Amino acid sequence: MRLLLVEDDNHVAAALSAVLARHGFDVTHARSGEEALQALVPEGAGYGVVLLDLGLPDQDGYEVCGKIRKLTGTPVIMVTARADVRSRIHGLNLGADDYVVKPYDTGELLARIHAVSRRSVAEDPAAPGDGALRLGSVRIELPTRQVSVDGSVVQLTRKEFDLLALLAQRPGVVFRREQIISEVWRTSWEGTGRTLEVHVASLRSKLRMPALIETVRGVGYRLVAPAA
Repeated sequence: MRLLLVEDDNHVAAALSAVLARHGFDVTHARSGEEALQALVPEGAGYGVVLLDLGLPDQDGYEVCGKIRKLTGTPVIMVTARADVRSRIHGLNLGADDYVVKPYDTGELLARIHAVSRRSVAEDPAAPGDGALRLGSVRIELPTRQVSVDGSVVQLTRKEFDLLALLAQRPGVVFRREQIISEVWRTSWEGTGRTLEVHVASLRSKLRMPALIETVRGVGYRLVAPAA
């Protein structure tokens, strides 16, 4: 996923960009509101999420958020030290999709990025109207929870389907093991890691596509979209 980081502090931006890159994000750094707005032309310029710091040198971050919302529907997460409720409400009213207060836990920030990007996919009017995800020869029917490869239905367990659907919503994006366990199994990572590995192996086997789900060592998994 392409991500636009709007942050005037180069040291903060460099550290955060490195973390995001390790988790599969292609990060562009804008140092001012004007740079951010230029980067989002035309129509969002393919960015999946904007991380917007409010303390910018050329204009207030709230003002920038309002301008971004007029340009594009790209999800915006405000990142700021302003923790009071009034500031949060103001940001959300201007069109921000989420609001993260500094200092924040990196894991939480990553989870929020994935959450708002999934919501934007679900709400995208250009998405297929039948509720299906198509990845080359793989078709995932979200409403009926049915998966087929080259037209042939593949029988998956409930958790296998949930795992595949989660990864398929953002092909190429790395999902952390902890995040997958939390969203698919609704529990903590401890003691569930082996279960995840077994389900990944089962999916690769049932779909007859060993390369479909790639292991990112030390981080998690990502889905590699097959050729059509």
